[in-house]
This record gives sequence, structure tokens and C-alpha cells, in this order.
Amino acid sequence: MANLDQLRGCGTAIVTPFRQNESLDEAALRRLVEFQIVNGVDFIVACGTTGESVTMSEEEQARVVEITIETAAGRVPVVAGAGGYNTREVIAKIQRYGKLGADAILSVTPYYNKPTQEGLYQHYRAIAEASELPIILYNVPGRTGCNLEPATVARLAQFETIIGIKEASGNISQIGEIASLLDDSFRIFAGDDSVVLPVAALGGVGVISVASNLLPREVSDLAHACIEGHFEEARQLNRQLTPVFKVMFIESNPVPVKAAMAINGLIDEVYRLPMVPLSPAGRTRLIQVLSEAGFIKSAIAQAA
Repeated sequence: MANLDQLRGCGTAIVTPFRQNESLDEAALRRLVEFQIVNGVDFIVACGTTGESVTMSEEEQARVVEITIETAAGRVPVVAGAGGYNTREVIAKIQRYGKLGADAILSVTPYYNKPTQEGLYQHYRAIAEASELPIILYNVPGRTGCNLEPATVARLAQFETIIGIKEASGNISQIGEIASLLDDSFRIFAGDDSVVLPVAALGGVGVISVASNLLPREVSDLAHACIEGHFEEARQLNRQLTPVFKVMFIESNPVPVKAAMAINGLIDEVYRLPMVPLSPAGRTRLIQVLSEAGFIKSAIAQAA
């Protein structure tokens, strides 16, 4: 079991590499986990939405979590993604990941069925009461169709197993309200790379990152500069990285970041439907931004 005090700074929502036949590329996944750890990330999130978990079977999801845990070997915590619109299935998945050795759970709000705030509370209450693992709430209303409001977050924070939130609403005022309702023991993670600096200024403890798949060292440096109060350094890093953060969402995540990683030789560029490759215009823009920022070859050099 890794040290949960490491659940701060930069956590990578790791992509899931596939072979050309769309099967899980276990060797590439092990390389990616190692690439993250040697380049300074603080923890790894396996089977999040960036990991295309919704396109994988339950057995494949469990295998990704298992490989990530085996490769990390206790050096950094492994957070397993276990969320969804069926509370009973989420609880069963959490229990399975606990047996595999996961250190914590990231649980996205139910999507599609759009529960009320009371429904969200009862969903997470059931999970919290059934789980022995720490749980990080995940609010991303742009993808789920529902928003986990600050008052509901504050109610849920009363459960011992609910230790924090990945806040990807993009609403800085809402994040500030969460911070004002809770003390520093409740961990607020930026859910978007582009807001790690303002979230840290409000009391956040880091970021659960997409861009760190490609740039683990750079995003880790930014996250630590932010949470350690080195704001001049953080502003300079943020200026350098913001164009990359923006282009990572030029089309649906994780398509741009997987394309960027493939350009840098880290993985094969393979997606499962309904994800499709970048459009020609998107690819041109991605290459332009990475080239101008000097990040076309850096990942290759670090991997070697």
C-alpha cells in the first residue's frame, strides 16, 4: 500500500494503450506507468475517462488496474476509476479493485440518468458506506449532465472514506465555495490542467492531469510550484504549458493526447469506437502547438 500523503501534486489520468487490433497493449501500459513514475508524478489514476474505460469490458478494466498496481510497486499510489450510473455495480467494482490492491478510488458522478442533488448524495453515501478505500469524488458536468454542487460536496465530506474531489466543472467560483465550506483535510484537485494555478490559490492540492501523459515532469513541476506557493515560477510554467493544455481538448479527450503521445513514439495511435482519430485540421494544429512549445521530441528523449 502506497503512502496516501502522496495524493497531492500531479496525478496522471493515464491513457490506455491498444494494439492495432484494439486489444490491450499490456507492455506499452507498463512502459507508460514507468515513464510517469521516473518523471516525478505523485500518483496514477487508472481507468478514468481519459483511459477510455467505458469502451472496455470489466475484465479489461480490472487488468489495467492490476498492471498499473504491479508496475507502480508501491512507489506511488494507484487510484482506480470506478464510477457510473448503477450504484450497485460501482460498489462491486470498488470492492474488486480493493482486492487487487488499489490505494484509492476516483468515482465520477452518475452520467445520463441526471440524478438530483439528493440522488447524488445517496449514491455516494452508499458507496462510502460500502468502501474500505478512500474515495475521491469526480465532478465533470460537461460530460455527465449533472453538477455536484458545493453544499452536496460538504455533506459528503462528512463520510470518513470521502477524502476529496476532482473538480472539472471549470467554475472557479464553485471551486472556491467548496474550499470555503471545508477545511484543508478535504483535498481539492483541479480537473483541468489549465486551472491548476487558480485552484491551488484557493487551497487545492494539485491536479489530476491529462497533459502529464505526455509531459509528466513539466506538469508535475507546475503542480508543485502552485501548491508550494511559488507563484512566479508557476505563472511562468503556466504560460509555457497553456497552449498545450488547450490543444489537448481541441477534439474529444483522450484523442488529442493519445495522438500527441503517438507522435512522440510513446504508444500506437489506436482508439476504440466511438472515439476516432483527430481530423486533419486538428492534427495539423496539434503538431504546430507541440512544435512551437518544443514538445515534439522531449517525450522521446525522456522515455529513452
